[in-house]
Amino acid sequence: MAAEITAFFHADTSTYSYVLADPVTREAAIIDPVLDYEPAAARVDSHSVERLLAFTAAQGLAVRHVLETHVHADHLSAAHLIRERTGASIGIGAQVAEVQAHFAGLYGLSPETFVGGRPFDLLFADGDRLKVGNLDIEVMHTPGHTPACVSYRVEDAVFVGDTLFMPDYGTARCDFPGGDAAVLYASIQRLFALPDETRVFLCHDYPPAKRTPQHLSTVGRQRRGNVHVHEGIDQDTFVAARNARDANLAAPRLILPALQVNIHAGALPTADDNGIAYLRLPLNQL
Repeated sequence: MAAEITAFFHADTSTYSYVLADPVTREAAIIDPVLDYEPAAARVDSHSVERLLAFTAAQGLAVRHVLETHVHADHLSAAHLIRERTGASIGIGAQVAEVQAHFAGLYGLSPETFVGGRPFDLLFADGDRLKVGNLDIEVMHTPGHTPACVSYRVEDAVFVGDTLFMPDYGTARCDFPGGDAAVLYASIQRLFALPDETRVFLCHDYPPAKRTPQHLSTVGRQRRGNVHVHEGIDQDTFVAARNARDANLAAPRLILPALQVNIHAGALPTADDNGIAYLRLPLNQL
């Protein structure tokens, strides 16, 4: 029996999260979950992730893992909340240590907080495998957007994070610390080497007015029609175009709160003596 994959769309951040389930054992993983955040009021809410947890409960699923494709800069992760509710482990690419080291300094945090990739539970290297029930998940290191980006391949599906978007939108930006357009190109070529019919599950979609948001493509469609990196686009051409585009992109709306929370695997700051928790916003750093 094939893996069950259910997509959930978070409209405020244009993010797709997924529940990946083994239909036999009813074990599951949640991929890239979102914690709601209203920046004007600095208010956190869990109603979106509650939808995922209500779904897993209704389906009789045991959530074993939360899998992050990377440290997200556009939304706060709900991984920590899910771990608290379900006991699931949180996994991410092993290079997350590089991302944590860079941003610990930006936020004035002690590097000791992140020794060994803490507070993530599982740090994946390229080629690592993970079981969810009878499902065998292969980890593919697909850096370029960030050093720690990974894709998760199971059966005929691959969850690619921000590496690829829908073919009419293109590819991930590479101007974050540790990003590299040439490295991204190589990662995409690895994905393009998968069979044409491989289903590509995306983390975001920013559709033009002519269509509604979509979460699913295929390797064949991407290779033939991705506007940034289709067949015939060589590395030098891609890198020049990607770097030129990145030079004019604004910082993501939630980047400063998102990174501070997400390098902690979605854990919010602890409260001060007055009972209030605070996010730190470094001035004039972006």
